[in-house]
Amino acid sequence: MEGGLQKPERYGIDWKNTDYYNEELFEKELRRVANACHGCRRCVSLCNSFPTLFDLIDNSKTFEVDGVEYNDFESVISHCYLCDLCFMTKCPYVPPHDWEIDFPHLMLRGKAIKFNKLKPSFRDKLLTSTDILGAIFSRKIISHIVNFFNKLKPFRILLEKILHIHKNAVLPKFSAVTAKSKFRKLSSNDNFANKIAIYTTCYHNYNEPRVIDDLVLVLQHNNINVEIIKDDKCCGMPKLELGDLATVEKVIQQNSVKLMRYIEKGFKIIAPVPSCVLMFKQELPLLFPNDIKIKKIADSIYDPFEYLLNLHEVGELKTDFKQDLGSIFYQVACHQRVQNIGQVTKKVLELIPNTNVNAIEKCSGHDGTYGVKKETHEIAIKIAKPIVREFNKDKAEILTSDCTLAAHHIVNAVGNKIPTTHPISLFKRAYGIN
Repeated sequence: MEGGLQKPERYGIDWKNTDYYNEELFEKELRRVANACHGCRRCVSLCNSFPTLFDLIDNSKTFEVDGVEYNDFESVISHCYLCDLCFMTKCPYVPPHDWEIDFPHLMLRGKAIKFNKLKPSFRDKLLTSTDILGAIFSRKIISHIVNFFNKLKPFRILLEKILHIHKNAVLPKFSAVTAKSKFRKLSSNDNFANKIAIYTTCYHNYNEPRVIDDLVLVLQHNNINVEIIKDDKCCGMPKLELGDLATVEKVIQQNSVKLMRYIEKGFKIIAPVPSCVLMFKQELPLLFPNDIKIKKIADSIYDPFEYLLNLHEVGELKTDFKQDLGSIFYQVACHQRVQNIGQVTKKVLELIPNTNVNAIEKCSGHDGTYGVKKETHEIAIKIAKPIVREFNKDKAEILTSDCTLAAHHIVNAVGNKIPTTHPISLFKRAYGIN
């Protein structure tokens, strides 16, 4: 029975129930869902989880799900990076359908079971500890040393052998001046009605703070009070993808207190990384459905261009552009697509005269850690190949994505040193702001 036309629904994740970690119950549900996927197969092109699943079935003795060994499903789980595209854009059997299939959250359950059963590798714990990595490697002397060694091929070969981080993967550079330190003395202007608190995200605080610079300037240009949230923690997405739900709970308990201080003062919150926005908007409310603070944060956090488009729709966005941007090749980040806000970045950028945005709704394959691991980097590059083909045909002047890591990964897959920048930096350029 195919799906209907009703809006997809998601249920709370009952991860504190002991049955959630019961492998017998999990296997029963896993096989039920796998059997439905086997009969459908429309998600085969989304990521490597589905081809892996179908290969297991097709190579089994029975050519059916019952011929697959339980332990072999681990490979399916490990290839899922919780992009949510299958749930939001492909699967006809999501709730309120009677089959109530939620493949990403089933994979999350598998990751949580694995995390509780087996100790994660040192590499995986390290890569998902973004606050710790940033705090250590963004120090003035250390950042220069790390950035220097990450460029050396012998060091990258050694890193691959020791930590299994692929030698060809693009690793983030660390900034000696973080966004939070630069804007330590930034104070809002009470003369303006609209107020924004910027959640810098780990990446744009420690690795590319220039994006925060540009976001601040764009908001101030539009007469918006701006403050930087300085004592927040990671959103928890890296630990979620590892299945470490206890740590997710720990960081959100700290974050909810910090963020609520701004919300209670009338601030909206903006984060320039789609994964972080999605975490607060969707994943955390499902993990903690009874937490009122998390619900308020979910209602108050915005993608940068979602907020700018809202300003435009009420006539409050300035359109005093000084420079057009020409042709832009724009990869729509998966974690922005599944927020169901539409192509907000494309709509706002095309307010700029003589600017055309070619939006590509295909996954980059990066997913934070998936694209840098030795065992999955080449797969991540393969997933990006359809974007590379489109880019080579398009011959656009600019390549951009709301997910900066995805943009760097696409450039890596293209094989040429193509300049790329965050869309908010392009918008600042169009304003002519120095």
